[in-house]
This record gives sequence, structure tokens and C-alpha cells, in this order.
Amino acid sequence: MKFPTLLGFLTLGAIPLATALGSNDAAEIASGSMPIYGDDTASVAFRRAMDPSAARSRYTGFNQSTEVLKKGSIRRHGAKALVSDILFERDVPMKLRDGTTIYTDVFRPVGNYPVPAIIAWSPYGKEVGGQWLDDVTDRSGVPLSEVSELQKFEGPDPAYWVAQGYAVLNPDARGAGSSEGNITFWGRQLAEDGYDFVEWTAEQPWCTGKVSMSGNSWLAVSQWFIAAEQPPHLAAIAPWEGLTDMFRDSSNRGGIAAAAFNEEIITTFSGPNWIEDVPRMTVNQQLMNHYWQDKIVRLDRIKVPAYIVASYTNAVHTHGSFEAFRRIQSQEKWLRVHNTSEWPDYYETAHVHDLNRFFDHYLKEEKHNGWKQTPSVRLAILDPGHQDELNRPQSEWPVSGLETRSLYLQANGSLDTQAPASAATVGYKVGGTSSNLTWPLPFEEVTELIGYTKLRLWVQADGSDDMELAITLEKTDANGDSYIVTGGSETSDIVSSTGYLRVSARHLDEAQSTPLEPYQTFDREQPLSVNEIVPVEISLWSIGLRFHPGEHLRLTVAANTVVRSDTESGFGISAVPVPAAGGTFPAASNTTLKVLGGSSKLPDNIAAQRVATPTSRNNGTHLFHVGGQYDSYLLVPLNVTSSVDDSVPL
Repeated sequence: MKFPTLLGFLTLGAIPLATALGSNDAAEIASGSMPIYGDDTASVAFRRAMDPSAARSRYTGFNQSTEVLKKGSIRRHGAKALVSDILFERDVPMKLRDGTTIYTDVFRPVGNYPVPAIIAWSPYGKEVGGQWLDDVTDRSGVPLSEVSELQKFEGPDPAYWVAQGYAVLNPDARGAGSSEGNITFWGRQLAEDGYDFVEWTAEQPWCTGKVSMSGNSWLAVSQWFIAAEQPPHLAAIAPWEGLTDMFRDSSNRGGIAAAAFNEEIITTFSGPNWIEDVPRMTVNQQLMNHYWQDKIVRLDRIKVPAYIVASYTNAVHTHGSFEAFRRIQSQEKWLRVHNTSEWPDYYETAHVHDLNRFFDHYLKEEKHNGWKQTPSVRLAILDPGHQDELNRPQSEWPVSGLETRSLYLQANGSLDTQAPASAATVGYKVGGTSSNLTWPLPFEEVTELIGYTKLRLWVQADGSDDMELAITLEKTDANGDSYIVTGGSETSDIVSSTGYLRVSARHLDEAQSTPLEPYQTFDREQPLSVNEIVPVEISLWSIGLRFHPGEHLRLTVAANTVVRSDTESGFGISAVPVPAAGGTFPAASNTTLKVLGGSSKLPDNIAAQRVATPTSRNNGTHLFHVGGQYDSYLLVPLNVTSSVDDSVPL
């Protein structure tokens, strides 16, 4: 495999490389520096990225070339055929402000006329890569026939957008593939790189100077950070579900170190150099500091038109998607909430056409295409066991005019609008047969819970100086059984709202907290003393959930279970066939294919670099005090209706 010349790829700042950690000599962990906001040379942990030649990287190789992909040709058997000719420029070099060269693929219409551009920014790979829909059961509901497979993972499909008169750019971000430098997660470095790339794109002779961004998950988060840098030629963004505060939304939600998800992600990245070791920072720096501040989007700096998509059921992106809609300063912004998961929603034909109208309005100046008549908020109301409602128009989020009701926890395991007169204590033994408690509330009329929820608890730890709690709100049937759903949630077979808290991290920022949304500082630890009883406030992520007469709202308080850091998601394993010569091929031909992936084995050095699973702080018995002086309650925003229109289409 051939790579371009790499300049200074071991430049990790003045701090020397560290020795391998642990007894496994395959691990390569380094301490280096990188710029964060407020510090040009912040000390950060790095690890080796997976070699692009590894089977699980599914890297197609470095090959600077230009070709025309012909109308009617295909990338894979079963994939969507191209509906127009596409000029495909591969591994086009672009130099960032610090002299680092990265490489991008460019798909654009054939001809010399200028077109607006759509950027898909991530280190996932320009073609296929370490994550692909083939790795997910049933391709997560995205049929192969619905996409051309020219798209970057989680990015826009060039086959569609080029035919609509757009260019699509799939860069290998800093350190990915053959791009120089070291792979970074979000923050200042990524934001400044993205700014440079947007402006470079606008200067290309084939570009009108109008540039946008699109994609979900990592590609959505990148849009927040890059838009906050305010590149002059960024005309619009379309983030499809993306966190805005890495510490609070993902790595240390509720103050609980959780390395597993980011370990799954980081082990899929490939490049010849190093990668910012976010899992190691997660376990080694468990309090909010300048490093984690760098991972918080500066939402008040985003002013560009935005089409934002959210869901209630994403374990990583739900809060950030709604938070961004609320906090960005864009005068023209739209929010749509869906009821499935990010990937099928992103590639659904109707939603692609909807996004097309948004981009046409802002990038092609089609001012009369009806986009401005789109409701600013289109909600989903989830209704397991019945029929979800989609595209409910609203003028704002959070929804106003709801009844905020306090539901007090009772010692008998029920919820009531009246607080118990006498104090009582309930609890569970950690690691016992049932390390949780539940409180159901039956409904007598159609009721909707829409928005953010808060749980206030008086807690005590017997046998420990800390507690790590996991809170769940879900809907159950008249018998108290959960509604099991398929396709309605990415991370669970039940639809629920969740919250987490490490009790020692309970300190509140009073200025940023609201009655429904407590906001912890996470900058200090306050261990529990023996027999100490303290109040904690736990924020639960937003939900839109409908209850029918006889159904229940069920609150569950449980000891959080730590997910192992070596959990395998299956990314990179599936065998993905692509043309050996690259590009596409006539559907009827016998083109030679090469298979990318197909190996279940993670390279030894990548597996050896994983962090140890964080140790749970749950021990002994968790006690909860209710009634009397202990005002333990659930605060919920409710919409009580007399009926519901069951004819609303899915």
C-alpha cells in the first residue's frame, strides 16, 4: 500500500513519548500536546491509530486520480445505480493553517459550471472505513438499494446530491487514512481545521462560494464546532443528531466515567500516526477541567441557518441535539424530531428531499420553494403499543403551556401528587437479586409527557462513601409490563428517558440550573460521610411520550452498571466488496471486486491500548428517604388531553 510522504508525524509537542503501559508490549501510549481553547500546548494522552493496512480499517488505499463515474453504473451489486454522471476526484490535497496536508475525495457534476458544496467532516474514512452499515443488524434499517455506497459513513450520498447540482466532499480529517498529523476528537483543533477546509472549498473554481455541511453523529458534532468558528463561506448546516458537551453527554455523563462507547469508536479509526486518547482522558481526568471545556460547543457563536434533527432515544446525542436548537443564535433554525434511529432517518427519501429544499433555499437562493413555511419545530410523540405521532408543528422548544406536576415518591412504591406526611426509608443491596426500586403511576386519561424531567432524591450510602445511580422513565401497560419495540430505539428495546448521577459529583451550578434541569459543575467531589443523608437532583433527558387510560409511567432508580471497556460492537468485521479498480462499474459487467474487512480480529496493538474498565463506586446498600422532611419527588411536564387522533400516519 502506497502512502504520501508524512512530515513530522511524531510531533506531539515538547513532551516525550511515554513508554508502553502495562505488561503488554504491543501498547503504545504517548503524552503529547495539542491546542485547546485557552491553551496552545495542552497536555493530552495519545495512542497509536490502527494501521490503514489492517483488515478492519477497510482502507481502499492512496490513489490520486480523476474519473467520470457513469450514469447507471453501480458501486456494489444491490446498491442504487447512479442517476447522473459524476466527476470523481480522489485524494485531492489540501493544506491546513499549520502546514498539515489532508486529502479529500470530491464528487461533482461533470462540466465546468460552479455548484454549491456539501462537506461531510469526520475521520471515519473517505470510502467505506472502519464503520459501515453492513456491521449493523439489518443495516440498521437502511436497505442497500437506498444508497449508492459512495457516501462516507453517516454522510450524504453523492449519487443523489450531485444529480441535484451539488458537490460532495468527503475529507479524511487530520491523521485519518493518508492525511498527515494526528487524529483528534472534537474541540479547537477540529474546529480550526474545519474552518480552513470550508474556506478552501469555497475558493475552488468549481464552487459557487456557498458551502454547507451535512451528516449525523460524529459528522453532526463536527458541524457544531466548525460553525462556531464562523467561517465566512459556511451558508448552512444540517446536523442530524449530535452531542454538544462530550463530558456531560457521553464520556462522563452524570459524572460517571464511561469509557466503553469511545473505546468502540476509537478502535475503528485508522491512520499512520497517533490519535487523541479520549478513553484514557475519561478515566484519568474525571472532573471538569480545561480539557473537557474544550469539548463543549460554543453554541452562542453559531449564527448560520440550521436544520437540526433529534430523537428521544439516542444514548449519546439526544440532549445535545435539543440543547443546540435552544442555544444557537441562528435567526433561522428548524428542529425535526423523529421516532426511529439516526441512520434510517437520515437516508429516508422523504427526509433527503426535505433537506434538499433547505439547502436549495440557502445555497441556491431558491427563495420561493416553500422552505420558509416549514414549521420551526416538528415534534414526534412516541406511543408504544399504539401509533406514534410525527411532525406535530410547534412554535418553540421546550413546548410552553404544559402543566408541571410534582409526583412524590411513596414508601409503598407508588407516586402521588401528595407528599407523604411521615418520613420513611427504602433501599436495595448493590449486587443483590434486584439492585433497583420502581415507582409506577397509572393514568386515567390521555396524557403526554413532553420535555425535560427532574428527579429529586434524598440518598444515603451504607457501606460506601459514594453512589452511582441510573434513572429510567418508561411507559408500561395496564399489567405493568414494558412495551418492547423494534426500530424505535437505537440502544434499547424499550422507549425511555434516562438520567445518571455520581452522588459525589452532585454540586449544582445554581446560575445555570432551572426547576426542570439541574446543572452540575462536575468540578469537585463531595464524598458521603457515614450516615450522611443528602439531596441530589438528577436531570433526565427530554422525551415526548403519550399514555392512555390504564397505562403507567414507571420510574426506576437503580445502581448503575459499568459497561466493560473491551465491549465489541462488531464494527470493521463485515466483508464489504468494492471494485478492485475503484469507482463504479456497469451493473451487467463481471468487474473484479476486492473485499474489505472480513476479519473479526482486532490488531493486537489496538486491543492492548484499551483502558481498563472503570471501577464502580457502588457498594453496600443504597438507601432513599421519602416523606416528612425528605421531599423526594419527580417533576414532570404534562399535557392532559381528552382524546387522541389515532388516524395520524406513522
